[in-house]
Amino acid sequence: MTRSPHTLFLISSASLFFSGIILLSYRAYGWELLPMLGLLILYISTKNNRSVVSLFLFFLIGFLTFQCATGWMNGWEILKETKILLNRSFLLFILFALAVSQWIAKGKVRLYMTLPDWSKRISMPSQTISLPLFLLIGLAGSSTIFIPLIWSEGISELKSLFLFAIGFTILNATLEELIWRGVMLSSLIQNTSVVYAITVTSIGFGLLHLSIGIPLLLSLLFSFGGLFYSIVVLKTDSIYPSIAFHMVMNMGMVLNGWIN
Repeated sequence: MTRSPHTLFLISSASLFFSGIILLSYRAYGWELLPMLGLLILYISTKNNRSVVSLFLFFLIGFLTFQCATGWMNGWEILKETKILLNRSFLLFILFALAVSQWIAKGKVRLYMTLPDWSKRISMPSQTISLPLFLLIGLAGSSTIFIPLIWSEGISELKSLFLFAIGFTILNATLEELIWRGVMLSSLIQNTSVVYAITVTSIGFGLLHLSIGIPLLLSLLFSFGGLFYSIVVLKTDSIYPSIAFHMVMNMGMVLNGWIN
């Protein structure tokens, strides 16, 4: 099946975007210039898709700043927990870069900063269910992250981790959701198909976990989390439920000792 030039352009842009995330995650800064240069060439060569390419390019610029700031911070003699919290706060560099991209492109970002309509019914493959039930099912699924704690013997350690876990979950879940669902998803949906927007943001969300030392295969599995959060945002027309579910997952990851 022959793909249209528009489709090939979007696939090429996404491929360069993913390559940039991977190379920056491994701090291959010299090689990173190649996907950024490729995106710049695509930006110059088109008029119809500049907002999409600009979004990808400025994301990588923000991510490069994030990585440089993190590398600089690693030389500081501070507590490990403080380093982790600062690392998460540096996600603001990516968010700022995306804001600049949208300002240049004169694009409108929804952010989905509206409260859910609790009377809404959610369409499922064979039926509809109420929004509260939909969110309850999502919360139950997210809460399975706490199951390993049942067999944990370090209850006292969990208590000492709790304050750190709260800080981490608020910073990480809120900023990641604003980046991937609030800006990236809403912007891409305005200029591409819903399927493309969900696919790119979900894979990109997964790959970004390479930067915190998570292996490639496991990072790709995180893409399913991005897919779930995207569906929640689009079904509820609100970012708040996805932030809440993301917080639950992050809290479980910290208390299970998976974030260190």
